[in-house]
Amino acid sequence: MKKFAILNGPNLDRLGKRQPSIYGTATLRDLEKLLRTSAKQLGVRVTFFQSNHEGALIDKFGELADQGCAGVVINPGGYSHTSIALRDAISGSAIPTIEVHLSDIKKREPFRRKSMTAGACVAMISGHGFPGYVEALRQLATR
Repeated sequence: MKKFAILNGPNLDRLGKRQPSIYGTATLRDLEKLLRTSAKQLGVRVTFFQSNHEGALIDKFGELADQGCAGVVINPGGYSHTSIALRDAISGSAIPTIEVHLSDIKKREPFRRKSMTAGACVAMISGHGFPGYVEALRQLATR
């Protein structure tokens, strides 16, 4: 059974509380429950990791590569706009990765409209809310 990782970056542990007008009222646990159900339907396994720390996300890519992870769905949060180091970790892992954003970054503040990390990913899904994660997992599972 293929194993995929769902990684969430800074402030995503605050889903449901942080800016609900942008990110909604559902929590990270709600997202994980949805993805467990979707993974079961797709016949794959998923693991979850969230960190507010850039280095922890970078370390996780190395661990996942060493474990033979089949793919990663990542929401790098604010690091998508600033972190060349995270981009290098994604690229260096050679794991097919899809970047996801709950809101449409192209319609946000100017500094959020460009993702540095997306170029190291096989795709980016932005503005679809929680269903964007399901779409990303489906794309990876059917590659």
